[in-house]
Amino acid sequence: MNKIMVIAQRELGTFFDSLIAYILLVVFLGFSGFFTWLYGSDVFLSGQASIQPFFSVAYWTLFFFIPALTMKMFAEEKNTGTIELLLTKAVTDRQIILGKFTACLLLVLIAISFSLPWYFIVWWLGPVDHGAVWCGYLGLLLMSSAYIGIGLFASSITNSQIVAFLLSLLIGIFFLILFQVLANSMSGILSSIFDYLSISTHFESMSRGVIDTKNVFYFLSIAGICLAATEAILSRRKIME
Repeated sequence: MNKIMVIAQRELGTFFDSLIAYILLVVFLGFSGFFTWLYGSDVFLSGQASIQPFFSVAYWTLFFFIPALTMKMFAEEKNTGTIELLLTKAVTDRQIILGKFTACLLLVLIAISFSLPWYFIVWWLGPVDHGAVWCGYLGLLLMSSAYIGIGLFASSITNSQIVAFLLSLLIGIFFLILFQVLANSMSGILSSIFDYLSISTHFESMSRGVIDTKNVFYFLSIAGICLAATEAILSRRKIME
């Protein structure tokens, strides 16, 4: 665990040293703040004390920002040759992967936590469904963990950051859009299967204040499967070398 946190701390420091963290925070808060308070918000237009617009915007912004965050994780190191140096150190592939995963999740957590003042402002304006708010935040973190897993996997199979970014988006599109489209166009057991595979089904449930073990299991399963696949890719690379 200590080695994982050391790697996470190193990666997190790299984010802030290269301005990636600052850009993510500014753009994420700028987009979500604009669409939450100035465009499409129901707080002022209908007088309802809710930050659901924030969750709706974050749902899409994280879809684009996390691939941009993870695209360099392995692709850059493979391109520069530093991945060989890292893999020869006294750490396992799993520790490296979990360290990078933790760093990305911590940065997303920091970005999301900066929106908490909006929650308190809305609470000050009127009664708030606190359960739905905290479930929504939990849903964002779980969804982010799934996207990070996908992004790390995409970054592990290519030397190009651009290819890693596009591949991560492509895989994400299936979970975010295509599975839901297929679920709506079919019926019976196939519709149920594709509906379960859709991210929107699980995130919308949590953003309404419903915590179901199947929703938590869904997001963690995607993250776990992608991290396991990433570990297999790295192990195969070491065998080939």
